[in-house]
Amino acid sequence: MLFNLDSAASGTKRNKLLRLLKRYRYYLTILFSICCFILLCIFIILSPVSSKSRARDVVVTVPVQASANQVGRILKQSELVRSSLIFSLYARWTGMDSLIKAGEYRISNSLSTPEVLKELVDGRYAAHEFTVPEGFTTAQVADLLVSKGLVDRDKFFAAVANEDFPYDFIQSLPKGDKRLEGYLFPDTYQVMRGSSEKSIIEMMLQRFEKEMKDLDYLNQAKAGHVSLHEAVTVASLIEREARIDEERPLIAGVIYNRLNRQMQLQLCATVEYALGTYKPKLYYKDLEIDSPYNTYRIMGLPPGPIAMPGRNSLLAAVRPAHTEYLYYVAKPDGSHAFAATLAEHEANQEMYESED
Repeated sequence: MLFNLDSAASGTKRNKLLRLLKRYRYYLTILFSICCFILLCIFIILSPVSSKSRARDVVVTVPVQASANQVGRILKQSELVRSSLIFSLYARWTGMDSLIKAGEYRISNSLSTPEVLKELVDGRYAAHEFTVPEGFTTAQVADLLVSKGLVDRDKFFAAVANEDFPYDFIQSLPKGDKRLEGYLFPDTYQVMRGSSEKSIIEMMLQRFEKEMKDLDYLNQAKAGHVSLHEAVTVASLIEREARIDEERPLIAGVIYNRLNRQMQLQLCATVEYALGTYKPKLYYKDLEIDSPYNTYRIMGLPPGPIAMPGRNSLLAAVRPAHTEYLYYVAKPDGSHAFAATLAEHEANQEMYESED
């Protein structure tokens, strides 16, 4: 009987391998389970701290030349990553640890660790929002920005007074703290922390220029036989005097009617501006303040705007209502009673000021 020695040898090796696999199967199963567990842990540790339904934004600051370890600790303390160590190791493993940019960031805690790292590498800095209400003065804008930690007050006013800005509408204005009054357009803005005072001002001037172009404002002002500066000045008076949009063209009409008749404007808003404060009630002594902005003492318009006018007031200044009105008095509800004669005006004063 003949035997195939090669087949026998092969069978013996196969049997030994099977016995070896059976012997170590338990250990291989444990090793595989450990690997799966490690991968699962890494997946969980890299996952977002919060679900999208409970997400919130967190502002963090990455210092200049901070290491991945330092950044990881900052993110962990801010509850943006689950593990500072894993963040650091992942940043090194991906080669992004040296690409992290210093700065202030607004990051959602619903982002995974890789997504958080990408925010820091891409330099998606936090934007700070502020809103300039219609009727604010330059001083109020400064106070607003200082309160949000976006500017230094002295540097802001230095930029207002002396910086050069490439806009035709301010080239002829005298330098000083009031130079840009009326031209920092009231709107909502977003800036990065660390933006210079000049860049923030320029952003608001750029917004004003856009409004001028959108409204074709210079041509509208020329059609009304006023300069751009005069129109903005009138618009600022309207902004401070009016409370109801429908009355803005009427108040504009009163202003132009009085100017055409060589009458003093006698607007309380200009006295408040001259005083540097807004008072619920003005007294006769207030009306005597010596200021080029006090329209109870000067003839004609004040030398410049007294506030930042919004679009409706800007339009009213170049599209006034054509009436015979020369006077108006405030009603308790914020609207006004208009009159064409002094007698009518005095009757309105007696009626509404007694109700105040």
